[in-house]
Amino acid sequence: MNLTPKQLKILQLIRDWRVRRGYSPTMQELADEIGVSKVTVFEHVEALIKKGALVREPNKARSLSIADGIAVPDESRPMRFPLVGKIAAGYPIEKVADQDEIDLGELLGARTGRQDSTFALRVEGESMRDEGILPGDYVLVERTETARNGDRVVALLPDGQTTLKTFFKEDDHIRLQPANPSFEPIKVKFCQVQGIVKGVVRKY
Repeated sequence: MNLTPKQLKILQLIRDWRVRRGYSPTMQELADEIGVSKVTVFEHVEALIKKGALVREPNKARSLSIADGIAVPDESRPMRFPLVGKIAAGYPIEKVADQDEIDLGELLGARTGRQDSTFALRVEGESMRDEGILPGDYVLVERTETARNGDRVVALLPDGQTTLKTFFKEDDHIRLQPANPSFEPIKVKFCQVQGIVKGVVRKY
C-alpha cells in the first residue's frame, strides 16, 4: 500500500491509541501528535479510508480503526514488532506510553519470519508465573477484539487499566484468571479484549 509518511504516522498512532487506551484519537489529537492542522489530518484520514486502510463509523466519535486484514507497515518487517508499552501480569497498572519496538531478529539472531497485526508488550508482575510468563518477558500479541475461554489476553478493564490474564466468559461476568495462587481472579461485567498472546520471548 502506497502511504505518505504522514499517513503512515496516522495509522501507527491510531493503532497505538487503540492498544493502550481502548479507543481512537480524535482528529484534533492526531493533529497535535503530528504537528499539522486538523484540516490536514482530515484529508489524510479520508485518503486512508479511500485506500481501504482505515474504517470509520459515521456520526460516532473516536470510531477510526484499522481495516480488517491491514497490517501497519511497521508490523510487517521480518521478526520486528512494535513495542507499545508494558503490561501488568499482577495487579492491574496503567501501561507506559513509551514508543519503541522489539526486533526479534536482533534479539534471537534470526532474520526470517513474518507476523502481521502483532505487537509486543514487556511483562511486569508475577501473576502469570505458573504458565511460564515472568517479569521481564516479552509477550507477542495478535491484535483482536474477540477471545475464547482459555485464551491468554491483554484486557482493558472498565477503570482504564490493562492486564494480562486468561479469559473466561461466565454466566453474568468475565473472569480474568491469574496463573499464580497468590493472586485473586479479576471479575468484571465487561472488559475490552485488546489482543491474544501468541508467544513469549525471554532473553537471558
